Amino acid sequence: MKSYLKTFLIILFAIFFVWLMWYLVRDSNMAILQPKGPIALQERNLILIATALMLGIIIPVFFLTAIISWRYRATNTSAKYLPNWEHSTIEEFIWWAVPCFVIIILASIAWKSSRDLDPFRPLAGESEVIEVVALDWKWLFIYPKENIATINYVEFPAGKPIEFRITSDAPMNSFWIPQLSGQIYAMTGMVTQLHLEADEPGIYQGSSANISGKGFAGMHFVAKAVTEEEFQNWASSTRDAPDVLDGAAYSSLLTPSMYDAVRYYGKVDPTLFDKVFSQYDATMQMHMDEH
Repeated sequence: MKSYLKTFLIILFAIFFVWLMWYLVRDSNMAILQPKGPIALQERNLILIATALMLGIIIPVFFLTAIISWRYRATNTSAKYLPNWEHSTIEEFIWWAVPCFVIIILASIAWKSSRDLDPFRPLAGESEVIEVVALDWKWLFIYPKENIATINYVEFPAGKPIEFRITSDAPMNSFWIPQLSGQIYAMTGMVTQLHLEADEPGIYQGSSANISGKGFAGMHFVAKAVTEEEFQNWASSTRDAPDVLDGAAYSSLLTPSMYDAVRYYGKVDPTLFDKVFSQYDATMQMHMDEH
């Protein structure tokens, strides 16, 4: 009777431990677990499903380890002693079948989600295009349609698909707004894309997800989702900003700096973004021609 009671208590403790972990995670401030957009929601669910499937193997293994260690301890003389036992077809089938089954499920989910959550895949509806340049150590956002630009601040309409076109004019970096989407790399001579959407107006934290040098820790930006009317009013007021983002102004931005304040540019060279990433194509092509 005592052995059954001990087993029951172990099971009860395991259930309580799993519940406690879930409770702490659910009420935590981890941004990726508090999605505010359809892409981030699917990614959060993918994380939880994959974690649950893997825990389905890990928890029984640790649980059985505890039971077997207790059951067959040296002082337990009531445990059956089978020195010549070496094989069980049923148990071998369980050891191999369960992990294989979980791997098949995970592979199926990964195959489908890699297509559904492809950052290059446009969302339904007309997108607001925002060009992003990763610098040392700040983020430049260019609005080609509105002909304005900002530093370390991006504003866009909620409930509308947003297409970020991302490049770098500094060491490789990674663009990330955890509550709205996964991260994607920013690289020189390349343009990556990230499509996302915010369900509702709000202020979200954006950051670099790739260590890129001394100022990496301060390479944050504010992502603000607003109503369409508020966005149009903001764009209109930003056009009144006195600073112009031309070649000379951009050259000054190339100087490495840390913890930059938000800045606004009321006018932008419309060819600036193309020049930023295409300059490396020309340099690399020249290098190849020399060889």
